[in-house]
Amino acid sequence: MKKFFTKEVKIAITVIISLAVLFWGIEYLKGVNLFKPANFYYVEFKNVAGLTDSAPVTINGFQVGQVREINYDYKTGALVVLLGLETDLQIPTGSKAVLATDLLGTAQIEIKMAQADTYYNVGDMLPGENAVGLMDKVGSDLLPSVAAMMPKIDSILTSLNAVVSNPALQQSIDRLDGITANLEASSRQLSQMMGESMPVIVGNVENVTANLDSITGSLNIMAAELSSVPLDSTMMNINATTANLNHLTTQLSGTDSSLGLLLNDRGLYDHIDSTVMSLDSLFIDIKKNPKRYVTIKVF
Repeated sequence: MKKFFTKEVKIAITVIISLAVLFWGIEYLKGVNLFKPANFYYVEFKNVAGLTDSAPVTINGFQVGQVREINYDYKTGALVVLLGLETDLQIPTGSKAVLATDLLGTAQIEIKMAQADTYYNVGDMLPGENAVGLMDKVGSDLLPSVAAMMPKIDSILTSLNAVVSNPALQQSIDRLDGITANLEASSRQLSQMMGESMPVIVGNVENVTANLDSITGSLNIMAAELSSVPLDSTMMNINATTANLNHLTTQLSGTDSSLGLLLNDRGLYDHIDSTVMSLDSLFIDIKKNPKRYVTIKVF
C-alpha cells in the first residue's frame, strides 16, 4: 500500500494553506474580519473618486461596516459598491448612502437613516448620493468671485506699476536716504555731546545733593533747638497777655472806668469840645487885645 502523504501531497497541502493564510492576511490588513458575519447591500453612485475597498461606512460618525467591492457595470455605466454592514443593523426604507470626500481626498460612505416602519432586505440596492465636497463649494462659490475680481486686480497692478516706475518715487527714496544719514549724524553728535557733558552734569547734581544734605542738616538742628524751647511757659505767657488785653478792651468799651467814660460819654465829649472852643476864642482875644488882660507898670 502506497503512502498517502507523499511529497507531492505535502507540497500541495502547504501551498493551499499558504494561499489561505495569504488571503486571510490581505483581508485582515484591509480591516475585514472573515470570521464575523455581515449583511451585504448594494449602492449605485455616479462618481466614486477617492473611495477604496475597506473604506468605512458610518452612521452619525460611528462605523457600522465597510466597503467590500467596487464594480463597474459595463452595460449601464453605473458604479456599484458592495457594502458589508453589521448583522444587527436594519436600514429603514427611504434611507440613502451618501458618498462624502474630505479635504485630503479620502472618501467614506455615510448612511442617512430615514424614519420608516419598513426596512430594506439584505442584498437590496440602496439609493446613493454624492455629497458636495469642499472643493466643489470652492469651485462654485469662490471661483466666480475670483473671476469678477480679476479685472480689478489687473487695474490695481497697472496702477502700482505706474507708481513704481514714476521717477518721483526714486527721488523720494533718495531723500529718505539723506534724511536717514542726517539722523545718523545727529545721533552720533548727540552721543558725543552726552559723553562730554554728562560728567559736568553729574558733578552739578552731586553739588546740589551736597547742598540739600547741608540744608537738611540745618533744618534738623533748628528743629532740635525749637524742641528745646519751653513752649508751655511761652504759650502760658501769651495766653495771660491775651487775657489782659481782653480785660483792657472790656474796660475801654464799658462805662465803669474813667477811660470808658471818656471814650463812651457823649455829653462829656461835647463839654470838652465847647470848653476847647471857648479857650480858643479867649486866646484869640488875648492875642488881639493883650492890654485888656495884662497891665504892665514901669517903675
